[in-house]
Amino acid sequence: MTDTTFPADRTQRYFEDYTPGLVLEFGATRVDEAEVVEFALRFDPQPFHVDAERASEGPFGGLIASGWHTGSLMMRLLVEHYLSPIASLGSPGLDEVRWLAPVRPADTLSVRVTILEARRSKSKPDRGLVRALMEALNQRGEVVMSMKALNFTLCRGAVLPAG
Repeated sequence: MTDTTFPADRTQRYFEDYTPGLVLEFGATRVDEAEVVEFALRFDPQPFHVDAERASEGPFGGLIASGWHTGSLMMRLLVEHYLSPIASLGSPGLDEVRWLAPVRPADTLSVRVTILEARRSKSKPDRGLVRALMEALNQRGEVVMSMKALNFTLCRGAVLPAG
């Protein structure tokens, strides 16, 4: 099943709404050249991320975004469309992070999430663990980044822990 929305609005979304097999596509964010360079200068200052002239002579034939920048853009879309502001309890980690194709200035990225598994916690029955394949796609529909993510999410009727 492919959809553009969850069964519940994100402000009312709980563990029970993350159904295995559900495939969602959402968001759009344009990759800005100045932001590519700014991010890379600060966090990943390799020539193909920070110097357009040197990058044009390098292995990618031009400037590309750092994979970590791509992950940050993807995360923003996940926060805006996928994660519940009332039930998300964070993530214990990611598996199989892959950068599959270069992301270039002026690309437009969107996200596709496939819910792989959703199971209740045995030790904390007020929450569940959702495992999902998350993919960033460019404007041509090419997967440029993928990862499998784990997220803890409150169950409907549970109260968000204080602190």
